Amino acid sequence: MKIDLDNTGLVEHEFPQDFGVMQQHSQDDVVMVGFEDEHKELVDKLVDTNKSMLSAVSIVAMGGAGKTTLARKIYTSSRVKEHFDTIAWVTVSQTFKGIELLKDIMKQITGKKYESLNQMLEHEVGKEIHDFLLENKYLVVLDDVWETDTWEQLNRKGKAFPDAANGSRVLLTTRKEDVANHVQMPTHVHPLKKLDEEKSWKLFSSKALPSYKRSVILDVDEFEKLGRNLAKKCDGLPLALAVLGGYLSKTLNRQAWSSILFDWPSTKDGHMMRNILARSYKDLPNHYLRSCFLYLAAFPEDYEIDVADLINLWIAESFIPYTPNYKLEETACKYLTELVQRSLVQIASETRELGQVSIWIHDILRDWCIEQAREDGFLDVIDKTTGQFGASSSDKLISYRSCFQNLSDEISPGAPNVRTLLCFKLSSVSLPKLRFLRVLRIEDSRLEGFSRVIGRCIHLRYLGLLNGEGVTLPSSIGQLLYLQTIDLSGTELDSVVPNSLWDIPSLRHAFLGRNLFSPPPPAWSLRRQQQNKLQTFHLYRTLVGTNWYHDMVIFVGQMKQLTGLCIYLGPMPAGMVNIFANMPHLVYIFLGQFDVLDKLPDKFPQSLQSVRLDANVIEQDPMPILEKLPCLVLLVLEGYQGQTMTCSAKGFPRLQRLQLGKFSTEEWTMEVGTMPKLSRLQLLWFSKMIKLPQGLMHLLSLYNLELHGMPQISEDDSTLKKLQRKGCEVKLIS
Repeated sequence: MKIDLDNTGLVEHEFPQDFGVMQQHSQDDVVMVGFEDEHKELVDKLVDTNKSMLSAVSIVAMGGAGKTTLARKIYTSSRVKEHFDTIAWVTVSQTFKGIELLKDIMKQITGKKYESLNQMLEHEVGKEIHDFLLENKYLVVLDDVWETDTWEQLNRKGKAFPDAANGSRVLLTTRKEDVANHVQMPTHVHPLKKLDEEKSWKLFSSKALPSYKRSVILDVDEFEKLGRNLAKKCDGLPLALAVLGGYLSKTLNRQAWSSILFDWPSTKDGHMMRNILARSYKDLPNHYLRSCFLYLAAFPEDYEIDVADLINLWIAESFIPYTPNYKLEETACKYLTELVQRSLVQIASETRELGQVSIWIHDILRDWCIEQAREDGFLDVIDKTTGQFGASSSDKLISYRSCFQNLSDEISPGAPNVRTLLCFKLSSVSLPKLRFLRVLRIEDSRLEGFSRVIGRCIHLRYLGLLNGEGVTLPSSIGQLLYLQTIDLSGTELDSVVPNSLWDIPSLRHAFLGRNLFSPPPPAWSLRRQQQNKLQTFHLYRTLVGTNWYHDMVIFVGQMKQLTGLCIYLGPMPAGMVNIFANMPHLVYIFLGQFDVLDKLPDKFPQSLQSVRLDANVIEQDPMPILEKLPCLVLLVLEGYQGQTMTCSAKGFPRLQRLQLGKFSTEEWTMEVGTMPKLSRLQLLWFSKMIKLPQGLMHLLSLYNLELHGMPQISEDDSTLKKLQRKGCEVKLIS
């Protein structure tokens, strides 16, 4: 069965019914197929408490063998995150500047913005990192190291990485064993072997013949025979096995499989991976999906791409076609599911609060995308490896889309017809008159002349200013009549967000970050009602004005098409919890910080999948109301002060993850049948609970329980022991 995105208005999945299920499916694959033993062994090495001195673990293997994927699984594992005080990941690659890698590490561990680091010298950055890490047990991952002197270059000025004899570690991936052995510290070198024949088949079959397809294949034995022979051809390389398996999963035709096997001898060994990628790319159902895939080349190597952001970019680029009865965002989710199923992208992480997902693309696939995108005139990527283009030469670019990455000189894109401009980690970006611009995304870069020119970019559909400083959003922003998305996450504006923003009739997504915001007066909100079409609204900042609470309730209350709402103000009046009564399409909400919530509304939107409510005091048991939400998958609550709490039978039918914090609950009753799908439960600072509730035994799907700040619960707790005997992983964290 193949997804036909060309010939049907209904874009269907083959197994997930919504994107949340797709992410759950992908996230559950915590350890790579074939590398379970290596994963455990290397994590054990990193968290070994018997070795206090600074030491390294190096993973060595050829490209496509799974080094980065294994390192990423280790880096994101709960054992590693809990063991180290601070962690950082940098991709080194063949051309790198030590100062840029140090700045990247410093940003990750201290939270400083790149702009504030631009004027610092290398020894200053090194010293600040040194002073910070001296007080912390740290893990630094250096991915894709090529040169033997990389560690010396990073550590030459300021001794950035101190040995405080506290068990800090360095994890390194490289294709060269001499690089692994050259690090000037005790090092465990782990050669990552190719998968043997049986493990190769296990990985290949999990992609090409997953269990949900086997049941509908009549001659599955014939496919297995062909599949085993094809798996052998991949020479034990996980990337080749995964991509080929993903491609063949869409082509369940014996003749097609036989043809690929027959043609294989004509493919030279050095071009095996390229041949597989070319086949998979050409097999994508339409040019829209091919464009979506090539667009991933615009992001830096190993960059974690936020799915919601990517979807908004795809829509702004007109890569997502209209299909009857579906929103563009829903169709885009299905496109992404297709790429995940084909193993062309991988799920990187998922945040606990809102169920947000990020993806990443393997560097070999990314390199292929860059080459193909440039050959097609689809996208130009300009970085340290391709050379620096300034105003004098950027007009020679062959594409209408340009992406600048990790350049130290000032960039002033000179091609007047450029329609897409994406910039990552640039010292300075100067914007000329780009009147055809449709997409502008600037991240971790200094932006010059923005307020003077942005009002003239009348075709702009997407505006992203991320992690910047010193930017003024002018009132002329209201002239951008086609703007769909504005994202100011991490950027501090020099002024209040102008109310002219709400004059834009096409605006769908507003991520205002922590910027000052004054809601329009009620007369304006009720008269104009442009915000009625908003689908996403995020704000994390105290408002300005004398009547902000009253004005905010009216302003947000008009957003009847919202699917996502995040407002974090302090303190938040209790009445704000009622603002979503007329928002039937809400998928997620995050509201805080309430002082006192006496009770929750009797009715929540039935479409909600994720809810987070933070309060100092929640007076009434919230469970009887929230357990009635039929689609709720993730619930995070903070501040319930009642002594008792009850979850009834048939309550929370789809809930998978539950996090409860700062509760005063002493007795928690869970009836048989409640939360049948709950797999992960976190309890934080339940100060008055002296023993775990026996009702936890009714949660048949529970496999992970974490208790934070609950020293009164010991490892001898009877319910805890019973859960462990059932196979539930229990963690007690002080």
